[in-house]
Amino acid sequence: MHIIAKSKLKPFWIKYPKAETSLKSWYKITEKADWKTTADVCLTFRTVDFVGNFTVFDIGGNKYRLIAYIDYEYRKLFIRQILTHGEYDQDKWKQDKWYQ
Repeated sequence: MHIIAKSKLKPFWIKYPKAETSLKSWYKITEKADWKTTADVCLTFRTVDFVGNFTVFDIGGNKYRLIAYIDYEYRKLFIRQILTHGEYDQDKWKQDKWYQ
């Protein structure tokens, strides 16, 4: 998958250093993936949810959430937000225009 907005990863792990290893691992796995459907994503990551138009990855043993929009046809994954579990639970991320 072509990951767009990789630049969002580093600022997050600078703020939350414990997330760095998990985010780097997620990135390496995801960039090598060739997902064509949501089922393919589930085969790669067991802890993934599909909410609205987004795919929500659990990162770092459920401490963080990476919210992405995946365009399966063009093999592109757009990182929309990376949040702590507490930030995710506030549901503000659902206000993203891509959510609908």
